[in-house]
Amino acid sequence: MSVAQQNPRPLRQSGLADTTRLGEVVVAASKVEESILQSPVTVEKLTARQLRLTPAPSFFEAIEHVKGVQVITPSLGFKVINARGFTNTTNVRFVQLVDGIDNQAPHIGGPIGNVLGPSDLDIQAVEIVPGTAAALYGLNAINGLANFSTRNPFRSAGLSVQQKVGVNHVNDPSTGAHIFSETSGRYARTLSPKLAFKVNGTYLRGYDWVARDPTDINPTGNATTGLLGADNPARDPVSSYGNESSNRSNLTLGGKTYQVARTGYREPDVVNYQLQTLKYDAALHYKLTPTTELAYTYRGANFDNVYQRSNRFQLDNYHLQQHALQLTTPLVQARAYFTRENTGRSYNLRSMAENLDRSFKPDARWNQDYTAAWNAATQSGQAVAQAHATARTAADAGRLQPGTPAFEQRRRELADINNWDQGAALRVQAELLHAEGQVNIGEALRRGKKGLPAWADLLAGLDHRTYFIQPDGNYFINPEKGEDPSSTLTYGKTGGFVQAGARLLPGEKLRLTATLRADKNDYFAVRFNPRLTAVYSPTQRHNFRLSYQSGYRFPSLFEGFSNVNSGQVKRIGGLRVMSEGVFENSYLRSSIDAFSAAVTRDVNTNGLSRSQAIARNQGLLVKNPYTYLRPEHIKSLELGYKAALLPGARLLADVDFYYNTYRDFIAQVEAYVPVNAAGQPLPAGADLGTIATALSTRTGQARYRLWTNSQSQVYNYGGSLGLRYDVAGGYLAGASVTYARLDRTESGDGLEDGFNTPRWAYNLSLGNEEVVKHFGFGVNFRWQARYFSQTFLVSGSVPAYATLDAQASYRLLTPNLRFKLGASNLLNRYYVSYLGGPSVGGLYYLQVTYGL
Repeated sequence: MSVAQQNPRPLRQSGLADTTRLGEVVVAASKVEESILQSPVTVEKLTARQLRLTPAPSFFEAIEHVKGVQVITPSLGFKVINARGFTNTTNVRFVQLVDGIDNQAPHIGGPIGNVLGPSDLDIQAVEIVPGTAAALYGLNAINGLANFSTRNPFRSAGLSVQQKVGVNHVNDPSTGAHIFSETSGRYARTLSPKLAFKVNGTYLRGYDWVARDPTDINPTGNATTGLLGADNPARDPVSSYGNESSNRSNLTLGGKTYQVARTGYREPDVVNYQLQTLKYDAALHYKLTPTTELAYTYRGANFDNVYQRSNRFQLDNYHLQQHALQLTTPLVQARAYFTRENTGRSYNLRSMAENLDRSFKPDARWNQDYTAAWNAATQSGQAVAQAHATARTAADAGRLQPGTPAFEQRRRELADINNWDQGAALRVQAELLHAEGQVNIGEALRRGKKGLPAWADLLAGLDHRTYFIQPDGNYFINPEKGEDPSSTLTYGKTGGFVQAGARLLPGEKLRLTATLRADKNDYFAVRFNPRLTAVYSPTQRHNFRLSYQSGYRFPSLFEGFSNVNSGQVKRIGGLRVMSEGVFENSYLRSSIDAFSAAVTRDVNTNGLSRSQAIARNQGLLVKNPYTYLRPEHIKSLELGYKAALLPGARLLADVDFYYNTYRDFIAQVEAYVPVNAAGQPLPAGADLGTIATALSTRTGQARYRLWTNSQSQVYNYGGSLGLRYDVAGGYLAGASVTYARLDRTESGDGLEDGFNTPRWAYNLSLGNEEVVKHFGFGVNFRWQARYFSQTFLVSGSVPAYATLDAQASYRLLTPNLRFKLGASNLLNRYYVSYLGGPSVGGLYYLQVTYGL
């Protein structure tokens, strides 16, 4: 997908002055170069000029200003790109490519921001397809993809250096201001007409954004006893860990049942917010002929930051590296790459907090001390709420305190224990091997004089990918029968596509394409993805498009094969080889929670004995209706119009509308298997009373979190309008508005992924590289509406927010220096982009660039 692919077909001449607007080409939408105006699906492009004008601190952060794109911020060093709804903090539905190469972390199934991507000095352009691209790419690109094109050393030689110095956390009372620094260098040289190379390096240091949401996730845990708000002994603040559901107990105190949680720790207590990233790459390019180029690229990254999936993680000395070989010719393109991942000394924040508490005092002992202190307090005349506070203080006596040597020593010890029931370590080593090739059959036949007419096109491609996991005994095991559980686990997929096209009507005004893709994934039958597109161009300036396509997303490694002890809950992959027997014998946790709450209510308010309450409410228990994983599926219909308007084609207008149908969302469900006193599953013929009695206590439950598919059919639609105007005098103005809506959910079971997308968002921008001699500026304003966020960590509404970014630049021609003084979130109005995430404030920076 490199921009160095086949030469684009010359644009039809219409007597208009040629402009950059009409000459822009894109590759991502069709895997061959084509005019951006005639792309068969929505495709957005950030050009080199736009990247110079952006006030964002980096090209990657400038993507947030693109029409139809949503970006969330789990960390200063980790942003997540998505389009058209159903976003989450590990977005495996959106693919990131660098020169056509997937830069995901293999075990995660998605990229960690831009840590394995290019620097600002090496970026050439960004193309984004906000919508399914699975028919051409597979790769689970059902919500879209982004491709970052880098600078070719044959065409961009020399030395470039960039230094950014900035400050964030201004007026942040929890931390105070902190320095941000990023140093980048690029050197490229042509050694001969056939041989060139480039090297890049970037080192970033800063202080991460802090998660500090105090909202109680369990506000009604003691509603039957009237203990609410600060008096609730089962409080579970969003940004506090170690007080989640698995850290709560039902204690009988004074004849009533109270839900009581361990105290837990705030996120800043268990995470180091000092982040750093060191990334580097080197590439050697060799021209076999003037039009045939072979390139080898090595990329590597070591980094520390905060990452989020269902829980938040401290990434510590995380390492990614990638080797890639690419061949580009006018007819054939081929690439092979190998990615290796090592999670270093990373750990789970929730498990860290849980086990800090439990290593100080086990749950049973803590509950005994709490009970004794509560009884003593009430006997001395204290009110119930005050007695709970007194009991917590007594039970916590001697607890490890953040910042003390004993706390830090125990934190380091737990970070090395690779079992989340006892420690917190994330110790994964994973690899990805990918090979693909595509042939422009139509052009080859024409060159071979085989008679394919000039109006017809034919393209075909084939790819294979295998993941390799080194089982660690906790996160992953090898589940295949007869295999050593510690032997390498593999998971592979082979696929290919054929695309035929025709350019019809006088002047080739109508362009039709039909694509069919087939994928065979381990553990699944062959799946087929079709794509049909039409582009009608009554003139060179006006282009109408229509497309229909489908796409599949296959389970990621984590979704299919996870095997994690996490907070006394076993999280297991949804493939039959991992979870056989659990689906069939378990009961939904939601029904068990409702059953337990009803039992507690009857004991506390209706005077029933516990056994009577269990018998009365056992009918609330619901057998697990879900089963083993299937691929996720989308069908998408899109309409669009793109035009170059006004004299000189100075105004680019683009409007699109889409309607999507999703089924078989891959999601998680908690379900518990009833067990006997020995911890063995109850026999299949056990009566409901025996099952209810077992599930009424923690010791009678084998707890599981299972990857499965939603039973819902989900529909969503939306659209966007974008305008880009080249104003006289060198000004570039832009405006866009995006609308996204969850239409309806049929047979909604609540298990489908949250839509997690604002209904409305808009961007306004204005910039000029030389408004007066050597001085330029860029301004961007972005607003998004309030939206409902639903994740496994927390659900609720994300407030609407707006950000103003601005920069002023000055360029010296001798020496070739560019200064940029800029700010993202200039007004420093702290916001969260999703629930459970950090508060994001202003980042103010000075950037000095030499040689670019």
